[in-house]
Amino acid sequence: MCRARERLEERIREVPAQIRSLPPHWFDRRPEEGKWSGKEILGHLCDSALTNLQRFVRAQYEPQPHAILKYEQDKWVSIMDYHHQPVEDILSLWTSLNRQVSVVMAGLSEEELDKVCSGGPNGNVTLAWLADDYVDHLDHHLAQIFARHS
Repeated sequence: MCRARERLEERIREVPAQIRSLPPHWFDRRPEEGKWSGKEILGHLCDSALTNLQRFVRAQYEPQPHAILKYEQDKWVSIMDYHHQPVEDILSLWTSLNRQVSVVMAGLSEEELDKVCSGGPNGNVTLAWLADDYVDHLDHHLAQIFARHS
């Protein structure tokens, strides 16, 4: 059983209402030059979901150690132009992508969770570690969104 999936399912249930409870204009503000707006943080979480979906799928069938797909997050956020999109559209994308991440996580067997991936922060990691790290990363950025508003 993938523990990360349980945590992700909780976020999928709770986060949309929490995001909708914040004033929409707040998501346009950048705390300082060069920092992401609330829309861009939420958009970055969509990019992370897109990237991790590929990681979770490919790690199941590519030779081990599977090379972890990298991406340039600032370029993605800029190219995707989240800052100029409605918050509700970004939230809808975030929700749909994470539902699919959860579906893929649900199908992971214990054997698949133990598959080795290269390119982690300290070398090789397991697919289970990647799944936990995905939700930890999600929590980190959600905390940024909610801390800015408090």
